[in-house]
Amino acid sequence: MKNNLISISIIILSTLSVDAQSWKFLTNEFSFGLGATSFLGDLGGANRIGSRNLKGIRDFDFNATRPAISIGYRKFFSPNLSAKAGFTLGQVSGDDALTEEPYRQNRNLHFKSTIAELAVQIEYFPFREYFGHIYRSNGVVGKRVNHLSPYLFAGIGGFFYNPKAKYQGNWEKLRPLKTENIDYNSISLAIPLGLGLKYAIDKQWSIGLEVGLRYTTTDYIDDVSTEYVDKSGSDAKTQYLSNPALNNEGQTNWTLPGQQRGSTQSNDSYVFAILSVNYKLLRGRLNLPKF
Repeated sequence: MKNNLISISIIILSTLSVDAQSWKFLTNEFSFGLGATSFLGDLGGANRIGSRNLKGIRDFDFNATRPAISIGYRKFFSPNLSAKAGFTLGQVSGDDALTEEPYRQNRNLHFKSTIAELAVQIEYFPFREYFGHIYRSNGVVGKRVNHLSPYLFAGIGGFFYNPKAKYQGNWEKLRPLKTENIDYNSISLAIPLGLGLKYAIDKQWSIGLEVGLRYTTTDYIDDVSTEYVDKSGSDAKTQYLSNPALNNEGQTNWTLPGQQRGSTQSNDSYVFAILSVNYKLLRGRLNLPKF
C-alpha cells in the first residue's frame, strides 16, 4: 500500500512538473491578421466641436473606418508574459462632409493616408492558454483546459503617413504644399495601448482579437493642426487644398488667415482592431503524461 502511494505521488508530481514546463516548448508564435482602422483627429467626427484634450473619444466616425492587415511574431518569456513585434498596414481618413457641425462642415476639408506601422509591445496574460493532462475523478474522464486568454498590452513603435486630398479628380500629396506653412515629418512615433483576447484551438493554433489605440507625437496625420495662412500667392491647387471652405452667408470670415483651422490641444491618434490567426512553433517533442 505504501509503495502504491509513493508511485502515485511520483506520477502526479511528474505530470504537474511536465505540464508546468510545457509552455517552454511553445514560446515562438507567428500571427497573421485582418481588421480595420479608424482615425481620431481634426477632420470629420461627431456633429459638434471636437474634443479638446483627447481627439477621438467622442469623434469616432464609423463611416471613416478602413481596412488593415498585419503580421507579427510573439515571444513568450513565461506563461503570462510575452513580447510581440508587428507590422500593420492600414488606411485612415476623415471628411468634414460627414459631420453636421457648422464650423467643420463649412471648413470642408478631407484627407486619406496610408499608415505603415512597425511596433513592439509587451503583453500580460492573467490567464494563460492551458491544455493539461487527462484526469479521472469519480469515474469521470476529462481534460483540464482553458481556451480563453485575455491580455493587456503597451508598447512603442514608429509609423509612416502621407496625407492626400482630392483635387480635380486626383489625390494630391498635402505635405509638399505646406497648407499651414509647416514642414512636418512623414515619420512619427506611436504608443500602442490596448487589450486582446485569444482562443486556443489546440496547443499550436489559436485565433485572436486585438483592439489598440495609438497615441502619436504628430498632429499632422490629417494635415490639419493650427490656423489658416495666406496662400493667395500660391498656385490654384495649393490655394484650394489649403482652404476649400464653402463660405456660405455668415461664414465668410470663419476661414480668413489667422482663424482657427485645427486644434493644437492634442495630437492625432488612430485605432487598429485586428482579428488574427496565430501559430506556435513546436520546439522539440512535447509529450504530456496521462494517468
